[in-house]
This record gives sequence, C-alpha cells and structure tokens, in this order.
Amino acid sequence: MDELLEIVDEQGNVIGRAGRSEIHGNNDLLHRVVHLIVTNSAGEILLQKRSAKKDVAPGKWDTSVGGHVDAGEGIEEALRRETEEELGITPDGAVLLYTYIHKNPYESELVYTHRISHEGPFHFDREEIDELRFWSVEEIRENLGKGVLSDNFEDEFRMFMEYMEKAECGDA
Repeated sequence: MDELLEIVDEQGNVIGRAGRSEIHGNNDLLHRVVHLIVTNSAGEILLQKRSAKKDVAPGKWDTSVGGHVDAGEGIEEALRRETEEELGITPDGAVLLYTYIHKNPYESELVYTHRISHEGPFHFDREEIDELRFWSVEEIRENLGKGVLSDNFEDEFRMFMEYMEKAECGDA
C-alpha cells in the first residue's frame, strides 16, 4: 500500500497530496518529515543503521529517528508514532530545535528536527533498522564524506552542530 503524503510549500502549508512512490524520485515535490536526535548523558548521538532493504540510503548510518508525516497527521503526532515504531520509546519532553529543507536528486524534505536525552534501552524495528548505537561527535566528524553516513544525516549533523554552537553562545 502506497503511503499518502502531503506536498507542502517551504513554509509547510499543504498544497497537495501524493503517494510516497510519486514523491520519492521527484525532488520538486516537497514533503514533511520529522527527525529526532537522541543524545545521552555523555553527549553522544544515537544513530541508526538503516536496513539494507530500504530504498533510501540503505545500510547507511542515519538520524536517531526519521520518518514521513502522513497525510492529515500533525508534526507531534508523527514524531510520537515514528519514535515508538523505530526505537520503542515515547519522545516525552522532545523539543523542536529547527526546521530546514533537505534536497537531493531523489527527494526534497521539509525537516522538523527535535531532540531528547535518553539512555535507553531501545527496542528497534529490525525490519527498518539493522543496528543502533551512540556515536561521539568526533567519531561522526571523522566519518563525514566517507559514505558511511546518509547524506541526509550529514546535513542534519551540520545543522545540529550550528544550533548547539549558537545555544552555547545564547543565540538559539
């Protein structure tokens, strides 16, 4: 069954609907997604290794949680659903950090990035995810541009680090 998604403008206003199969492969159709960055008390970032069966970034390390906002669904509702499906936890206390547009030759996404601190345990969906583990910021930096991380997460990581630097200076 083809997932029904909403096509949006750059401000997130719904301008149409289409199936996932139509949206993926046409980067002119902007659609909404939620991301959750899970950090632990050591400041490490939880990454998921995407299943080798996925059509987007198979086998790549990616954001802690990421998923589409279904047609008719709100951002917070999508965040809760995706977090429960992917990690087996609820995103209680998650804070919206920022939004941005991620574009590659395959798709265009309006990303709503949230953050929580959680130590685990996690119960991940083995159909969607091959592995979960916390990475240090240094380890992530060492792997940028090497094909280990998804292009989407590389963009996300840069945005997150900029946000964190601004927060440390009191500008966020």
